Amino acid sequence: MKKNIKEWFLKRVPVDVENTSKVMSEIMLKEPIPSHMKHWYYALGAAPLILFIIQVVTGILLTFYYIPSTEMAFESVRYITEEVRMGFYIRGLHRWGSNLMVITIFLHMLRVFFTRGYRKPRELNWVLGVVILFVTLTLCFTGYSMVYNQLSYWAATVGTNMIKEIPLIGLPMLELLRGGTEVTGNTLTRFFNLHIGFLPTILLVLLALHIIMVRVHGVSKLEGREDDEKTYPFYPEHFYHTLIIGLFILSVLSALTVILPPGLGEAANPSVTPNHIKPEWYFYGIYSLLKFIPIKLGIYLITIFVLIGTFFPFIDDYLRTKLPKVKVHYIFGILSAVLFLFFTVFEMFSN
Repeated sequence: MKKNIKEWFLKRVPVDVENTSKVMSEIMLKEPIPSHMKHWYYALGAAPLILFIIQVVTGILLTFYYIPSTEMAFESVRYITEEVRMGFYIRGLHRWGSNLMVITIFLHMLRVFFTRGYRKPRELNWVLGVVILFVTLTLCFTGYSMVYNQLSYWAATVGTNMIKEIPLIGLPMLELLRGGTEVTGNTLTRFFNLHIGFLPTILLVLLALHIIMVRVHGVSKLEGREDDEKTYPFYPEHFYHTLIIGLFILSVLSALTVILPPGLGEAANPSVTPNHIKPEWYFYGIYSLLKFIPIKLGIYLITIFVLIGTFFPFIDDYLRTKLPKVKVHYIFGILSAVLFLFFTVFEMFSN
């Protein structure tokens, strides 16, 4: 019976199964992995992909009940949280999943940066990674705003106000995102469309390109050990590493959801400004910095920093020819990490 079904199928879809299986095995299962990847802290690259899959699944489930309108958005979130069976759990997985996705991308990028995993010929994959980070942060921002409580409404107002200060394109971008000059129901609809359609599609394409680039160039070996570092096949050891990381992530998400379930707050009221407006923690650094300096100067500085960070592999390659004994990436990386942590922690504990 099975043989007949197989023959029937192959007549209609003439695929050379044997050769296809052999090629897929070479590409996926026998990919050479450098021996340093046996250490767990080097194996974080798969974590954002696992979390992205969790976000897609939980996000689709949430759209069954969420209503993107100013009258019903908050009420639909309350209904999901308090009345839908396991609704609080799905929402909690989605909420904490977004936070963990940002953390794992940060950690993966730090590892790649300090080990110079971006060095030639992998510079463009670093650029892709930076774009993935910013698309993820935009997804987090639009998703947080969709709860439509007081804090998320005013955080969306403050966040989009900052966009207005970007030179040349600021005002058109502000009006495009808000659907006007103010945060209204039009803004919520646009954020919803961005959050469930446009941004996830872009992120999926970027992740696919990122993985293809890794497959094309191979996982980077540690600097200075390119010739003598041993490798091992992706399957079974690294495959099971990835599987264990996935199970660990699910366990952490479940624990956070049960111990710290997602709250609701007060419904958005555009006529009442809260005493303390704060964005999510991953924007604390920028938010805190802009308290100390004029907003336009801050936007210029952040733009310059982002451009340097995005194209740092090319800058680093050039500087190493001029200053071969100076580890520029350590200086830039440590300075960036310290400043980010300082402003984030400062904002965390400020009133």
